[in-house]
Amino acid sequence: MSTSRTSLPKDPSCLNFLIVDDIDNMRRSIKAMLKLIHFGNLFIEAINGLEAWRIITNQENRIDFIICDYKMPKMSGTELLAKIRANRTLRSIPFLMITADANMDVVAEAAEHEVDAYLTKPFVTATLEQKIMELLDHLHHPSPQAVLLELAREREDQGNLTGAIQAAKQAINPQHPSSRPFRELGRLYFKSGDLKKSMTLFKKASAANRLDVVSHHYLGQIYYREGNIAKAIEHYGKAMQISPRHYERAVKFALLLLGEKQTKEAEKVLKLVIRQPHLEESALENIADIANTHGLDRLAAKIYRNIIAGNQSQPQIQKKLGLALSHIGEHEEAAKCLEKAADNLHDDPVLILALAQNYLAMKRPIRADKWAMKLLRLEPGNLEAREILDQSS
Repeated sequence: MSTSRTSLPKDPSCLNFLIVDDIDNMRRSIKAMLKLIHFGNLFIEAINGLEAWRIITNQENRIDFIICDYKMPKMSGTELLAKIRANRTLRSIPFLMITADANMDVVAEAAEHEVDAYLTKPFVTATLEQKIMELLDHLHHPSPQAVLLELAREREDQGNLTGAIQAAKQAINPQHPSSRPFRELGRLYFKSGDLKKSMTLFKKASAANRLDVVSHHYLGQIYYREGNIAKAIEHYGKAMQISPRHYERAVKFALLLLGEKQTKEAEKVLKLVIRQPHLEESALENIADIANTHGLDRLAAKIYRNIIAGNQSQPQIQKKLGLALSHIGEHEEAAKCLEKAADNLHDDPVLILALAQNYLAMKRPIRADKWAMKLLRLEPGNLEAREILDQSS
């Protein structure tokens, strides 16, 4: 159960806090700080976003305020924040994000889901107190712009898109330009199908705030719908420069292009993605697999090589690299990779057949026969293995 912002207790000592962090000492430390300054009526703890979500949605005690770490297993702070903001009942809960640093991509990702405030580790009790008091003051005395944007959201929830657009328009203040009213109005026009007005507003939003990653994603979608693939790719690229963590959206865009047989354009997008720093190995493997599946074998091979360079003992990646190299005719290197993989994947029929085919292409019939015979022992009816034996005899 949650508290709406209008009914949020004004006295910090009456607040029910949810403290979310995977580090036990950090949770205890925050709780001790709150008690020291006499903040909080009830303290509930969660070790990750997933557990916090269960508490928020099932807890009989109301949650007035969330203090949450950014990086956690199972569900991160921004993933939890996104779920909360997407829920009509819960989205008004004040959310203080704790981060180890305030890098551009961290700020952009949290801002996308309307975080209320940040606090960078390490911090002292006085800093926590000041941040909470500032946040509460802002919530109890919202700006006219914040009131209008909340009204726009309420009208949208009621299905009154025209009224929502009217409220969002009123939230724009020419004397104090902010990206959020432009972005919200652009999103509403996008939802209504008016792409021209939507594009203009998202451009204004990104001009007002260079970290407005959401506007770049929407601009990418609009340009794609208009058939301007080059501009769409440009905006997806800008979004990833701001926040590499948003690579998933660019990958989805690439898959959309591949589905429409726009392979060269999709390859450009995937190349943009792999240039982003700090991509996890699993993400790189996923991108390589997509490239491999859609005939972008050189790109796939390049990515698999990079993965192996960081960790040699990966037979499945060695196999995938070997298969990609086979497709582009680099049979010698392909055979080396497949042989390494075969040391662990002893009875893999796809791998064994690929070895036989590569050795046949290299005009090494004895080795081709060896692997073809092994495959026939595993699969006596394998016609491709028999053809290799016939060709090498």
